[in-house]
Amino acid sequence: MGFLDDAKNKGEELLGQGKEGVGAATDNKDLEREGKADQASAGLKQGLENVKDGISDGIDKLRGK
Repeated sequence: MGFLDDAKNKGEELLGQGKEGVGAATDNKDLEREGKADQASAGLKQGLENVKDGISDGIDKLRGK
């Protein structure tokens, strides 16, 4: 995975944390849920990227790289 993918996923996670915090502070349950969903989405994307990287690394090892 590239640096940009990592940064993008981390940015989405941080944005989600911000939304969740603002939603909690203002008693806006919709914004709070949206923030939690953003964080979950970022985590899922990061997990899929990690799996993709693991597969790619495994293929490279089989090829002797």
